[in-house]
Order: sequence, then C-alpha cells, then structure tokens
Amino acid sequence: MVRAMTVLVLAAAFAAVPAKALCQADEEAAVMAVVEAMFDAMRAGDSTAFRAVLHPSATGASAFVREGEPTLAREASLEGFVQAVGTPHDQVWDERIWDAEVRIDGLLATVWTPYAFYLGEELSHCGVDAFQLFKGQDGWKVFHIADTRRREGCEVPGD
Repeated sequence: MVRAMTVLVLAAAFAAVPAKALCQADEEAAVMAVVEAMFDAMRAGDSTAFRAVLHPSATGASAFVREGEPTLAREASLEGFVQAVGTPHDQVWDERIWDAEVRIDGLLATVWTPYAFYLGEELSHCGVDAFQLFKGQDGWKVFHIADTRRREGCEVPGD
C-alpha cells in the first residue's frame, strides 16, 4: 500500500513538471510574439500596429558613444519614434534579432537580444535590445525599450 502511494505521488509530481514548463514556454512565446509584432510593424511602416504593442507610458533609452564620450539618450515617451515608424521611408526599416533571452516573473518580462538594424539591405548599426514588458488585462505590452548602438564590430549571423 505504501509503495502504491509512493508511486502515485511520484507520478503526480512528474506529471506537474511538464505542465509548468509548458506554461512557461507559452508565456515566453507570448512575450516574443509581442517583440516580433513590433518589428513587423516597423518593417511595414505601420505606426498603429507598432503602438498596439506598447504600454501607453512606454519609455526608451539608448546607450552609445558620441564624439568619444559615453552617452545615454533617454526618451520620456516613444510617441516620436512611433510617428517616425509610420512616416513613409525610401527604405524598409528592418531590425533583425537572434539569440533572444526571455526572463519572466509574474507580470514582468525582460527580453535581451542582439540585433542588427538595416536600412533596406544595408546594415546601419547593431547592438543589444533590452525590452521590459508588463502583462496587464490586455496581455503583454512593452513599457521600456533600451538599446546599445554601434556601427563597428557588428557580428551578424549569416553575414
């Protein structure tokens, strides 16, 4: 009898592990879907679709070197960037990412990923994107975007 109970307890424990892992994988996929939707909107020049993945109070920051000095440029609102996305361009704005790392704890998610930004087919710059997302009643939304930017030393897979 004790042996049968032990087997049942162990079976239940092992059955719960994949369900939890599956749930985490589903959440990670949902977070990445938001990030990919943002880049799809950027490529399409669709500011409405871009705005749809952002939290209303979304902010941004970029870290780069300007004239030999470390610089942090902060955006209290991404509205200017959203409008720039929707402004017609001669070339497609194409930000490509790879090796994304997703971390989730409850209602907070972080995505850390290298990227390369192309104007049309020409590499403009590269760096790392760091996205902060919040899960509210309407799902995951980006509330902060930070990036690094450089024009040299870009190691892009497949180039």
